[in-house]
Amino acid sequence: MNRGDLSKSLSIKFGLTGVKADEIVKYMLDEIKSSLVHDKQVVFVGFGSFSIRTRKARNGRNPRTGEQIRIQSSKTVHFSAGKELKEAINKK
Repeated sequence: MNRGDLSKSLSIKFGLTGVKADEIVKYMLDEIKSSLVHDKQVVFVGFGSFSIRTRKARNGRNPRTGEQIRIQSSKTVHFSAGKELKEAINKK
């Protein structure tokens, strides 16, 4: 599923225009992004949570030359699935 699929699903389910459904999806994604940018955890009970983790600086290797390089520390988004999502995925 991508953003367009989600917008289409919302428009069908709630009788919205495609443009309005896309605005809602865009707004939700922008709010999630804004929270993460400000180091706030985003939690959807039963679905999962998004949080920011920091990767430490480390040594790496340039795959072309084999030269050793220093990789700077960086932030990354971490998703942790909630209990209900895990159960739904593992249901047989």
